[in-house]
This record gives sequence, C-alpha cells and structure tokens, in this order.
Amino acid sequence: MIYAGLPVGAIIAIAIVVLVLVIIIGFVAWYIKTGNRLLGMQEDCDNAVSQIDVYLTKRFDTLTKMLDITKGYAKHEKETSIGVVEMRRPVAGSTIAEKQACEAQMNQAMKNINIVMERYPELKADKSFGQLNNAVLEIEEELQAARRTYNSNVKTLNKTIVVFPSSFVANKKGITKRDYFEAEEQKRQDVKMDFS
Repeated sequence: MIYAGLPVGAIIAIAIVVLVLVIIIGFVAWYIKTGNRLLGMQEDCDNAVSQIDVYLTKRFDTLTKMLDITKGYAKHEKETSIGVVEMRRPVAGSTIAEKQACEAQMNQAMKNINIVMERYPELKADKSFGQLNNAVLEIEEELQAARRTYNSNVKTLNKTIVVFPSSFVANKKGITKRDYFEAEEQKRQDVKMDFS
C-alpha cells in the first residue's frame, strides 16, 4: 500500500524516527527541568545557611557586648570565674558541624552570663544589659526559625535526590545529601523538673 506516494515501510520508518525524537526531546526537557529544580533546592539550602550565619554572627556580637558588661560588674573576680569561653566568630563557608560547635560555645557563654547575673542582681537592672538580653532572646527566635527553614530545605533536597529517577540527575550533576543542623546532645535530653 502506498500513502501519498510513500511506501508503508517509509511511513513506519518516519513514524519511528519522529517517536524517537519526541522521546529524546522529552527526556532532555525532563532532565533539564529536574536538574534546575535540584539546583534551586541547593540554592534554598545555601540561602538558609547564610541566614544561620547572619544570626550566629549577630548573636556572637551581642553576647560579646554582654560579656563586656558582665566583666565590668565582676571585675574583681578572675575572668575564669566568670567562665567566659573563648568564643569563635562564626565564619561563612564553615561546615554545619562547625556552625553547631560555634553555637554550643555561645550557649555556654550565655549560661556563664546567667550565673554572673544571679550573683550580681544589680546587673539585671542595668539598662544596657537588659536591652542586650532582650536582643539575645529575639536573636534566639530568629536563629531557631533559620534552623527550621534550613532543615526543611535539606529534607526536601535529600528526599528528592534519593528517589528515582531524580537520583539519576543528582548523581550526574554531583548533587549530594546535606547534613541537618542538629541540637546539642544535652538539649536532646529530657528536662528534669525539681520543685524541692
């Protein structure tokens, strides 16, 4: 049978070529779309990490000022009795584990400031110290929100890159799973309530 002057075999061959081209174009479009989606997810994670850096730096600066005021109240004591930890300024580009270690140091510094506050009630009444203390509480809330956002973005990325067929694209593009920002070990333990 001849259709429009072409033999049936040629029509079938043309149909197969068109079908193969449609499949190839569809695959390429899917690959590009999936790759772009994964890169967007990576960017969301990177953005969330930068937000954590901003709040860690803000917290570091505020705690440093609080430590200076605290030292003024406890100037006759040795600096070690205040328990000031050698805090590191959070550095952009550091790993999540390094950011967690930095946060742990700042948490220890805050505990030490609270101990000094208990010994020096007039410190609580200091206007500058009170403002800084309120700023720390606000920064803590912002930092928690940034950590939640980061972990949510990491969860989305990690889930996507382990599921086939997007895992194929992730492997080809070198996109790997990210670490979660986790709580310190002591914060995972149950709080003991002692009312005695």
